[in-house]
Amino acid sequence: MSKTILIIGGTGLIGNTIHEMLSNRNPALKILIGTRNKGTNQNHVQIDINDKNSFESLYKHSINLIILCAKDPNNNALDYAIKSKIDYIDITKPTSELVKSLDFAEKRTIESKIVFSSGWMGGIAPLLLYSKGVLANDVKNVEILVYYSTKDKAGKSSADFMAENVSKPFNFYKNNTKVNTKHFLNSKYHVFNFDGKNRKVYDFDIPDLYIFNQIEKIPTVSAKLTFDSKLITSALGIMQKINFFKILNFKERKLIFGGGGSGDVSTFEIFVSHSNSKQEKVILKCPKGQSELTSFSTVLHVEKILENSFQNSIYFSHQLHNPKDFTASLTSNSSISIH
Repeated sequence: MSKTILIIGGTGLIGNTIHEMLSNRNPALKILIGTRNKGTNQNHVQIDINDKNSFESLYKHSINLIILCAKDPNNNALDYAIKSKIDYIDITKPTSELVKSLDFAEKRTIESKIVFSSGWMGGIAPLLLYSKGVLANDVKNVEILVYYSTKDKAGKSSADFMAENVSKPFNFYKNNTKVNTKHFLNSKYHVFNFDGKNRKVYDFDIPDLYIFNQIEKIPTVSAKLTFDSKLITSALGIMQKINFFKILNFKERKLIFGGGGSGDVSTFEIFVSHSNSKQEKVILKCPKGQSELTSFSTVLHVEKILENSFQNSIYFSHQLHNPKDFTASLTSNSSISIH
């Protein structure tokens, strides 16, 4: 692939992992790293995501695809990609920002591939579900249950996301009706397949809620999260219940969620209820953690975009693939298993 890719936020955990994977799998690619800090590395391009003028330096590079791994609240990277007719994939946005970016793009004339891939672990949940031969119009309920280890690698963006959004309300969907909630409310117990332990899981906002309901038209969608530490999980539930997070500033909230280890197992389970009352479960596990899984999923999306077999339009990442082919590619990574 003799093409040029720009990774904005490429010095962060996910961006750097994507860079390494893409380079190893596609050595003919030219990969540039967009960063705010001016460096001596010839592949680094100085860009301030909040300064539109800084994007002018990109015109001389003949970029084919932009991968956004940095927070971009003003959609400056998206705006540049659309105006410059450059393919674009974004893996960074929480639900509220995803909706705004989608609205922003839909009002523009699109002459490239614009891909929103901000669902859980690179937006792969619909692909895992549909690889079972499931059709969206036959599904009445999807529930995603996530296990998160405090020993997993956690980039800066992960802590920032929780610190910014832990007190903000969000919606899950019940029979196509929005139900208002917050993180770490409405607990229930669940036994995760990978270790058989009974854990308390709480409401958790991921873009898949919006994607499954608003894009795939599945009427009831919810997501819940637990941590490896039962003490931490219960403490967060209590803190949310008494509105403790509201009295903390951003830095203080970030201290709570800012821990990161050297890597640990990441797993999530998708439960599906059909119109005929049939139920199914899909389980994904990656012992190397979320950064490995998100990065590898993104690499597969990028390689699909670079095939150039799609019309210029707006896509969600799961719309790029044949689901069965994608899961086969995903499990070609020996650290990822699907059941």
